[in-house]
Amino acid sequence: NALKVVTNQRLTASRFQHVTITYDGSSKAQGVKIYIDGKPAPLNVASDKLSETIRTEVPLRLGSRHATAPTNDSKIQDVRMYRRVLSVEEFQAIGQLPRRQYLVSKANRSQEDTEELFQWYLVSKDSDYATLTQKQQQLTDEKTAILARGTVAHIMNEKNEMPKAWLLTRGDYDKRTDEVAPQTPGVLNPWKDEYPKNRLGLAKWLLDPSNPLTARVTVNRFWQEVFGSGIVVSAGDFGVTGQLPTHPELLDYLAISFREDGWNIKNLFRTIVTSSTYRQSASVSNEKLAMDPSNKLLARGPRFRMDAEMIRDSALAASELLVQKIGGPSVRPYQPPGVWEAVAMPGSNTRDYVADKGEGLYRRSLYTFLKRSAPPPSMEVFNATAREVCTVKRERTNTPLQALVTMNDTQFIEAARILAHKAIQANPNASDPVARLQWIAARVLSRPLRGEELGVLQSSLREVTDFYQANPDRAGELLAVGATRSPNEINPAELAAWTMTVNILMNLDEAITK
Repeated sequence: NALKVVTNQRLTASRFQHVTITYDGSSKAQGVKIYIDGKPAPLNVASDKLSETIRTEVPLRLGSRHATAPTNDSKIQDVRMYRRVLSVEEFQAIGQLPRRQYLVSKANRSQEDTEELFQWYLVSKDSDYATLTQKQQQLTDEKTAILARGTVAHIMNEKNEMPKAWLLTRGDYDKRTDEVAPQTPGVLNPWKDEYPKNRLGLAKWLLDPSNPLTARVTVNRFWQEVFGSGIVVSAGDFGVTGQLPTHPELLDYLAISFREDGWNIKNLFRTIVTSSTYRQSASVSNEKLAMDPSNKLLARGPRFRMDAEMIRDSALAASELLVQKIGGPSVRPYQPPGVWEAVAMPGSNTRDYVADKGEGLYRRSLYTFLKRSAPPPSMEVFNATAREVCTVKRERTNTPLQALVTMNDTQFIEAARILAHKAIQANPNASDPVARLQWIAARVLSRPLRGEELGVLQSSLREVTDFYQANPDRAGELLAVGATRSPNEINPAELAAWTMTVNILMNLDEAITK
């Protein structure tokens, strides 16, 4: 019935040292700590079997019961006992005081002794030092808080000497000809004398009112985002090899308004999406389609397949899984196994792909970690780029693999299951499937279903319900897809059937088309 804790750290001979032993009353060896000169000593537990009180009739003794103990020749001075466990700061202060007294009385101090005394004086005696230290800590805390509020952006400083550049014969680095200085092409608007020949000057030149390109190119790219194609179709080429604008006066109007409005992007988008041109119906007759297949004349509203990130995010948003948080580190959502491993170098820190847990699975696709040699396959199928080079406009293909992603990918199956679960909770009357179908359609298609659509979906619902009732194991497999669990009170066959029905709606061309 005892606690025995031993440290192997030896005391230094012929030197005063302060030993502190604390015990928290827990009846456990881990509640005993030993400090030498205010620093924790490594401990070995020899006995941890205290089951009764430590009170005893035997007097308290300091020392060792063994004749050969290294402490037998030691001298003990200034023994103190406290009714509570002291804080680290308290026993450090107590432990250091005798040594300070010894150093003060020491005749021949070393440089280290003098420095130790000076630091002790600053900390314990100098009030100005304490004030300045406190102020420094406040400033450090303020800096930490400021950095935590936003993203840190690293910048580069200009060199004192500008690096030189030369024209190279056929691009050969060892065949230099004329030396060239920083300058823009002469065919463009002139570089003003007051502009410095650095990146700041380039920024001022780009935003100069006399620059004919900056506002037009920017507006054209935003128009392309909304309509699927720019007013200048060749968005990356406004030169002689590019295409002419289909509506030059409209492009000029938007560019001038954008610049005069202080380059306000929100106002520009508001102007575009509230226009009668954008709010037109996307339906088109065969005659108009034959006359203007690419809608250059803007005779109808835009209609094109959404980008890869939008398709995934819309499924997450419909099921209310999408995390609305803005900013933060990259995340790793679901991905088929072996994609990274197939292209990774041995020892690479991106060799093994481990999906995140919690909200990392449901962040916006913008935050997905992207390995250039192995982009996320579910987004690459929808023409997402690897970001190796700047891409002004993405291709839009139509392949069977895209349907396989939205039908089978873990992210889409899970989103369909969660939306099905919410539909059942919102409309508990199982005898009225129409109410559930309309509830789901409002979130996936943003419109009510028509009569013939309801008929097809109800017929499909009956078929899959019968299937999962006859095959409960298959229903369990479907409901196990994804990290977010569904409540057990819903019949598995019913939830599985509705999951497949939601998946049908999510796979409609209308659900992934803007």
